[in-house]
Formats: sequence, C-alpha cells, structure tokens
Amino acid sequence: MAVSSSPPPPPPPPPSFRRLQRDSLQVLFFLLITSSVFFFLYSFSSIKLDIHHPEGPIHPPKPILPLQQPQQAVHNHPFISQESLNLQVAVVLPEKEVIATGNGDSQTPLPTEKRNHDSVGSRNDDAFHDRTLFTEEYTRMKKSMKIYAYPHGKNETFANVLLPVDSEPGGNYASESYFKKALFKSHFLTNDPSEADLFYLPFSIASLRHDKRVGVGGIQTYVKNYVRGISQSYPFWNRTGGADHFYVACHSVGRTAMDKAVQVKLNAIQVVCSSSYFLPGYVSHKDASIPQIWPRKGPRPTRPPSHRQNLAFYAGAMNSRVRESLVKTWRNDSEISVHRARLKTPYSESLLRSKFCIHAKGFEVNTARIGDALYYGCVPVVLADHYDLPYADILNWESFSVVLSASDIPIMKRVLLEMVRSGEYLRLQENVVRVQKHFQWHSVPVNYDAFYMVMYELWLRRSHVKISI
Repeated sequence: MAVSSSPPPPPPPPPSFRRLQRDSLQVLFFLLITSSVFFFLYSFSSIKLDIHHPEGPIHPPKPILPLQQPQQAVHNHPFISQESLNLQVAVVLPEKEVIATGNGDSQTPLPTEKRNHDSVGSRNDDAFHDRTLFTEEYTRMKKSMKIYAYPHGKNETFANVLLPVDSEPGGNYASESYFKKALFKSHFLTNDPSEADLFYLPFSIASLRHDKRVGVGGIQTYVKNYVRGISQSYPFWNRTGGADHFYVACHSVGRTAMDKAVQVKLNAIQVVCSSSYFLPGYVSHKDASIPQIWPRKGPRPTRPPSHRQNLAFYAGAMNSRVRESLVKTWRNDSEISVHRARLKTPYSESLLRSKFCIHAKGFEVNTARIGDALYYGCVPVVLADHYDLPYADILNWESFSVVLSASDIPIMKRVLLEMVRSGEYLRLQENVVRVQKHFQWHSVPVNYDAFYMVMYELWLRRSHVKISI
C-alpha cells in the first residue's frame, strides 16, 4: 500500500536574495512617500498663489488676438445707435446735479461729485479718476512741495531766456511763461537745495526760438551746453543723472530740443504741450502733458446747451491728413461746420453756438483748441491719435470729452447725434463746466488752476528716494 506524502518544502532563499527583496520594498516605500509629499506641496503652493498673490489669481495666459482693423472700429463704438448699425446700446442717463460755475479761488473747495451705476457695473461720472486721493495728495503737495531753480541774474547774457518775463504772457505758447512767472512768486520755490523735491531747468524754448543769437537751429546746442554747465558747477545733476530735474516747454520745437542732451530726454521730467507718445522723445508717465492755453481776460462767456444749435465746429489750417480728411468728409454737412482756414467772423461765437468743438491734429497732436472749447463751454472732440492728454493722470477725460480715432471721422456725426439723443451730451457738458478752472492761467495763481495742476503733475513724478546733500 502506497503512502502519500507532501512534497518537501522549497529551500529557503539565499541571504543575498532576501536583502535584495528588502531593499526593493524600502525603495518603493520611499518613492511613494516622496511622491505624496511632492504632490501635497504642489497643491498647497497652487492654493496659496491663487489666494494671496498680490496681482490676483494666476491663470494661464489668454491667446493674443490680432489688432482690430480700422474698418471694424465702427462696430465697437459705444455711441452708435441701434437704428444706425443695428447694434444694441445701453444708455443710462445721469441724475441731475448742481453745476459749480464759480472760477474757484483759494477759498473754494472742489465740488462733491456723484457716481452713477448702470446694470453692468459702476460708471464714474466724476471728472477725476479718484477725487478723494487727489484732494488728499493735493493738500500735501501745497504744504510740502519744494522746487530749487538754478539761480541766474538779470545781467547774464541769456537772462531773457532764463528769467520770467516782466510783461503779461500772451499768444499760443503762453503756458510756458505763465508757469515760470507763477513758480518764481510761489512758496514752492526754495533757496535750500537740500530740501528740494525737484530741480527746475528754467530755460525757455519759446524765447530761445525767437532769440536771434540762438534760433531754432541753435536750441539743441544751447540746451546741451546749459546742462553741461550746471553739472560742472553744481552736484545735483550728477547724483541722479537728471532724474529729479525738469523743464517746461509749450512750443512744438521743444520736442527736438533735447536731441543733443540725451540725459535730459531720457532721465529728466519733460513738462510739455507736444506730448505724443508715438514719437521719440516723450515718455509717458515719466514726462507730463500740459494744456496749450490761449490767455483770455475778463469774465468767461456762457451759453446753455439748449441755445447751442450747431452740432460740431472746426476751423483751421490744412496742415495734416487728419484735418484734410475731416474737412473733405463734412464740408457740405448742414449740422457739422468745418472750415479750411480761420474764420473772418468772431471765433468765439462759433464756439459758443456749437455743442461739440473739434480738436484735429495738425503738425503736432496739440493745439489750443481743447483749451478754447473748454473755455467756451463746448465739449471737445479729440481727433489726435497717440495724444497723451493733459492731466491724464488726474482727470477722467471720458467724463467731459469725446476721444475718437482718426479712422472714426466717417462715423463722427452718428456718434455725436447719438450722444445728444441719449442725454450723454448733457453729462459731458456739465463736466466741461466743472473742469474749466483747471485749464486757465492767472496772473496770481488760483487754487486748482493750471499752475497748481501742473505742480501736482510734478508732485506725482517727484523722486521717492531722498538723496542727502
């Protein structure tokens, strides 16, 4: 009888195999732990970034779309009516407000503005980007701002270029002279350079242009030599390369006046009327745009919107393609009055009887037409591409003007008529009255006038690093 028996047990693995098996398990466990820790840290860091990143949540970059072609601009304009282009436009009429009509002296505070809300979100009807911030910083500026002007005597060779004029400034480029006269009589000027926030280069581009010893062709050399002189005689320029220095120029030749003084163009603050950020020489946010204002005396004329029968007005020389296109397109229109030259009739009457007054680019992006329009209570229509508008850091231009591209000239009438129909024009005109004080010079500066607004622009650009002398 056969006896069944189980097979003998397999021999135990050799010691070397057991060690290999144990090491493999340890490696596998280590990899598992490491992967878990890595995954946890990645998830935690992503959550932290999404919540606490100073720029907001981090998202994948959006695809870059091609630039819109000019012929497509008509379809996206916010004031083309549905009847004109079968587009739906949501219009919210502003509440009625009391209009501040005073000139605003040192005792007159800025009026309180209202903010309206539409179905999409908040629309700021204020003439300022941030009125509260402006008024707080404006008060600080008036108390503490200090400017050191390089000293020059009346007996110097170019005293007429470096010192304020004795007469009342006038003409198309008066802003430059008004600023210098006001600064030299103000409390902002200091004789102690150690307390200065900024240093003023007092040469006048307009005076240099008319000085027979210099002329247009010699301005660049004069500026180069002037900067070399102060850098050799004073230590202030060399400390910063001119970054805490500024000059003021309203004449159009000022745009090329710094071509031989590269440090001025690249480092110093250029406070100019010719403020085109498309052309070399002007750096937006470093430099500042100031309004070109034709001085006017006496009480400001007024005319209510209901008495302004003409839709839009323009008159001027044909020295740019923008102006040629404007006049060619609308010369036969009964509601838009455009002229190829200056009028023989009073210019002021055309401004007073028009709802909108057109500023069209000429040789430069700037002219006195915006200042003219605001003075006469007419809503400016800006046809000047690449124009860094005056006080753009401070004022909300969309609240008191219409800014169009030159490619919008064919649809300009539709845009303006829709603004009148919807009530948007009345809102703009009310804000025109509110900002008038900021676009006017005075023999003795008045609170919130053009001088103080330019000083505030400089305050915004002053150096944040105080250099000990």
